[in-house]
Amino acid sequence: MISKIKYLYKKIVKDPFKNFELNTIILSQTKELEWAHIYHDSIRGKEWLEKLPLNVGRWAGNYSFFYVLNRILADYKPNRILDLGLGESSKFVSTYLENYLLHSTHVIVEQDEVWLKQFENRFELCNRSSIIHCPLEKVIIKDFESNSYKNINDKIKEKFDLYIVDGPFGSDRYSRYDILNFVERFEENEEFIIMMDDTNRLGEQDTLKDIIICLKKKNINYFLGNYVGNKSLTIIATTKYKFVTSL
Repeated sequence: MISKIKYLYKKIVKDPFKNFELNTIILSQTKELEWAHIYHDSIRGKEWLEKLPLNVGRWAGNYSFFYVLNRILADYKPNRILDLGLGESSKFVSTYLENYLLHSTHVIVEQDEVWLKQFENRFELCNRSSIIHCPLEKVIIKDFESNSYKNINDKIKEKFDLYIVDGPFGSDRYSRYDILNFVERFEENEEFIIMMDDTNRLGEQDTLKDIIICLKKKNINYFLGNYVGNKSLTIIATTKYKFVTSL
């Protein structure tokens, strides 16, 4: 990552007026490098996390994502966790269940059955982590086509303390809108944390706005926090968990 920053800096020096975009990129990469150090400091002493083979970034969560997830699991000990999208976060949460959250349960939703089988061949989840296969389907949200988990409402009826939103595949508009199905079930006294990844993108911003509208209609007091590296994570938390928005 450091070599990439040096390369971008040299391009900016050559033409500073035409490289505003490069300035933005190098700033985000620098922030990501800082988050990497913060993350590694936060797991120090947890040997089971230090040894976990974790692929950070690209399609998976970035370092700010895993730092915040680590703090939530360690500090707040959620009992029921919903994980939309099978991947690195699933490994991370399941490892916590195996070593620290000894009474918590973890439900993972995955769209791709081939990827599901490949994952299970490479990584053994805790027996309190379960996977539900919901194939991908196209739905129309406010005149825009969006990816959705088929029949997710019928397959998952319970409520959760922590909602990790990193699936299904992103859409140009109203991305990962399935989380609204769960938000619409919330009651006024509900306590929860929602981790919405990739909120630097327009599609996730659409969905985030509608989550907030829904919470206001239900008179649910909420707090927002943004964590920015080479992409953005937004946290929505109720009063019980409000300090997670400023870790």
